[in-house]
Formats: sequence, structure tokens, C-alpha cells
Amino acid sequence: VQLQASGGGLVQAGGSLRLSCAASERIYSSNVMGWFRQAPGKEREFVAAIRWGTGRSYYADSVKGRSTISSDKAENTVLMQMNSLKPEDTAVYYCAMAKSYSRDVREYDYWGQGTQVTVSS
Repeated sequence: VQLQASGGGLVQAGGSLRLSCAASERIYSSNVMGWFRQAPGKEREFVAAIRWGTGRSYYADSVKGRSTISSDKAENTVLMQMNSLKPEDTAVYYCAMAKSYSRDVREYDYWGQGTQVTVSS
């Protein structure tokens, strides 16, 4: 499975971005799609995830209330709307696919190439 992430960019603090991740193959209802991010000098961290079958979503405390993860099943695409962006949200954002829900990067089998999000103060 190939994942193609897009939608990153440079925004001012308080702005919004919508990230998109398209899968090359069908995403099954048992799969979980997640977003992670990695800032320079830091480890990759969990941001959000969604169970493809039920649509149940999960968020890191750092983005809860500001971000919404969603699925477009017709397009085999996972989306993440990020609002009220802060400079500390600056990172490369990666989408990933897992067989079951986890916040651990090691549980995700497939990864997109990453898209840069830069938030200026």
C-alpha cells in the first residue's frame, strides 16, 4: 500500500490547514488510519487516528479541540482539518495505516512520505 500525503504549507499562527492522505489500495474497515508528526530533533509522535469501519476518532491532547480527522471512503482518503494552529505545531506530518488502533509508531505498517507544516508566530 502506498500513502500519499499532501496539504502542508506555511501559515500564520491562528490559521488553518487541511491535510490529505490518499491510499493506493482499498482501506478495509478493520484498518486504522493515523497521523503522526515529527519536529526537528524530536521523536515522531501520535496526532490523531480514525477507525475506518466505525469512524471513531482519537486525538493527542496537544491537538484535541483544534483538529478533526475524517475519512472519505469513496476516495480512499483520510483527512485532517487543523485549526487555530500554533508555532509548536510546526513539524513534518505523516499519515500511516495500521491493522488496529494504537498510538505507537511501531504498530503502523505503511507510511506516507510526509508533508511539512510550518506555523509562523
